Amino acid sequence: MKNNFLRFVLFLFTVTAFAQSNKVSVVSNEEGMKLVVNGKDFMINGMNWDYIPIGTNTVNANFWKKSDDVIKAALDTEMSLLKNMNVNVIRQYTGIPSKWIKYIYENYGIYTMLNHSFGRYGLTLDGVWTPVTIYSEPRTQEFLIAEMEQLVKDYKDTPGLLLYLLGNENNYGLFWAGAETEDFPDSDEEKKFIGEKRGRPMYKLMNEAAKKMKAMDTSHPVAICNGDVLFIDIVAEECKDVDIYGVNSYRGSSFTDMFEVVKQKLNKPIMFTEFGADAFNEIEKKKINFLKHIIW
Repeated sequence: MKNNFLRFVLFLFTVTAFAQSNKVSVVSNEEGMKLVVNGKDFMINGMNWDYIPIGTNTVNANFWKKSDDVIKAALDTEMSLLKNMNVNVIRQYTGIPSKWIKYIYENYGIYTMLNHSFGRYGLTLDGVWTPVTIYSEPRTQEFLIAEMEQLVKDYKDTPGLLLYLLGNENNYGLFWAGAETEDFPDSDEEKKFIGEKRGRPMYKLMNEAAKKMKAMDTSHPVAICNGDVLFIDIVAEECKDVDIYGVNSYRGSSFTDMFEVVKQKLNKPIMFTEFGADAFNEIEKKKINFLKHIIW
């Protein structure tokens, strides 16, 4: 009876410990910088993940509004595949109920990097859709800071939450409206103008958000997602309270001088939020037909 009681107490302790929110921090010492989760070094083996059933898109999928049975069946299928791939982190946009972050973590050991677009694709202010986010505008600043504070309130105690991620290459979005990627201006002067006029207020606001979020939640770091190293000098000046520099990088077969530039300019840990080669076949010198490759 005594042994059974001890086993029961140990089981309860284990379950309780696993259900608690995680302590995540960025540690910097003579060996360099690393992510530490619950006292153990942690290497992110992650991927961007979303669930969009056939016949729907990112706008109308409404996956998290489905019944619990539908969501659970989808997660069990997807997360078991990711676990077999040794994925330990998924990047998800806000909107996922906290109970499913917990479910994914407790059943598959996969953490969630919670991503808020931070006005990347426009905002609805006072009931009016604004396609281009003006980060220097007081209404926009108030709105985004309030959203970040609410985000922390809603998720900070969620088991399986790894960190908060602000934006998705928002620096690229300063040059155009919407999600479509277009050519950058050729003029360095024009880039510099955009960086100062629109970029600096954005990075300053991101840093302000990071400070407020970290004051509310001391257990989870705050990262930003930048498009490569564009405007990194402004990031260095304005984002001193951001913990991790996330980048979407499509340089091809090598990151070239990425690590050296980030080390020299920021001295912050770098996290690849997206990476790969673009839709161009360097060997054949022509654009890749992705549809053909997917079908065949």
